[in-house]
Amino acid sequence: MTERPREFLHLVEAPEVATASGADLTLPVILSVDDTCSPADVMGMLSMRPFASGDQPWSRSARIEHVRADAPLRPESARVLRSARDRDRDTVLAEGEGWTLLASRWKHGNAHVAVSAESEELAEAILAESVRDASDPPRTDEQNVEMGFWHMGAHGPVRTERAISADSWAQIRRNYTAPVASALDDVMALRREDVAGRLLLLHGPPGTGKTTALRALARAWSGWCQADCVLDPESLFGTPSYLMEVAVGEDDDEERRWRLLILEDCDELIRGEAKQSTGQGLSRLLNLTDGMLGQGRDVLVAITTNEDLARLHPAVVRPGRCLAQIEVGPLTRAESLDWLDDAVPDPDIAADGATLAELAALRKGEHRPKPETPAGAATGFYL
Repeated sequence: MTERPREFLHLVEAPEVATASGADLTLPVILSVDDTCSPADVMGMLSMRPFASGDQPWSRSARIEHVRADAPLRPESARVLRSARDRDRDTVLAEGEGWTLLASRWKHGNAHVAVSAESEELAEAILAESVRDASDPPRTDEQNVEMGFWHMGAHGPVRTERAISADSWAQIRRNYTAPVASALDDVMALRREDVAGRLLLLHGPPGTGKTTALRALARAWSGWCQADCVLDPESLFGTPSYLMEVAVGEDDDEERRWRLLILEDCDELIRGEAKQSTGQGLSRLLNLTDGMLGQGRDVLVAITTNEDLARLHPAVVRPGRCLAQIEVGPLTRAESLDWLDDAVPDPDIAADGATLAELAALRKGEHRPKPETPAGAATGFYL
C-alpha cells in the first residue's frame, strides 16, 4: 500500500515592524500546517502570530495545578476565536483589546495559560485575571497527605497532585519486625537539618510493607518535604529534559522545601548489571543523589526493590550515599501471632514468620497457600 503523502498549508504574512532606528523592517511570519497537526496545534501557532509579528511583543504564561472545573481561564470580556476538544485536553484561543490568550486544560487537572499583549503591564494584568481563583488544591487532614505523581505525557512531563491516605508511623509501627521498626523510627524522626545522604533504599520480599512505610514517611515529613512518586522511572532517567524538570524544578526561596522522589520497583535500574542494561540511567541516578546535578538541590530519592542487597550495584550502596538502607522482611512467628491478636483461630504461621500481606489475607479469611512471586516481579504501589 502506497503511503499517502503529507499535505502542507503555509500561511504567510509580512507586517512592517519599526526598528530602533525608526526604519521599517519587513518581518515575515510563516505558519506551516500539515495533516499531522491537531486543531489545538493550529490554535497554538495562531496564538503566536501577534507575538512573532511584533504587534503584541510582551508575553506572560503560567502553569496551574488542581484547576477548578468551572474556572474559565480567561477574562470575562474575552472574545473566543477558536475552541477545540480532544481526548486529553480542552483548548481555547481568545482575544481582547490589545491582547491574545491561549488556554489549555488537561483532563488530569492541570492547565497552561499564555498571554501576549501590547504592553508588559497589560500582559501581566490579563494573566493575573485569567488564573485568579482558578485553582482548588486537594484538602488534606490527619489521615491524608498531599503527594505528586509524575509521568511523561504526550506533551512533556506531567505532575498531578492528589491527597492520598497515609497512616501515621505510630499507627503502623507494629506492622514491622523489631529491627526494621527501630531503623524506621530513626528515618521518620529526621528533620531537614539532619539529612546526611540523599538515597533511601528499602529492599526485601514483596508484601512486607515498603510502600506503606513510604506513605507514612510522606506524612511524617510533610512539614518540610514534598513527596512525589515517579510512575515511569525508566523514562525519567532515560530522558534528560524529564529529569531536569522533576529534579531541578523551580526555586522558590520563600517556600523552599525538600523533595522526596519515590521510585518503586526499580530493580533493573540499581541491580549489579544495571550499567549494561539501562545505559545512562544508573549514572544519572547517582549524579542526582551526590553528583553535579544534586549539588544545591534539596532532593532525596527513595527506592523500593525486591532484590537482595548482594545483587545491587555496589555504587548504589556505597558508604555515604544512602541516608538509610533497610531490609524490610517478614514478622517473626511470635510477632505475627501478636499482630493477629486472636482474630484468626489456629492461624497457619510458618516457623520463619509471615509477611504483612500474608497476615492481612489471613485476617480477611483468605486461607490460601503463599503465592510464589518470581524474583524481581513488580508489586505496584499497594503495600
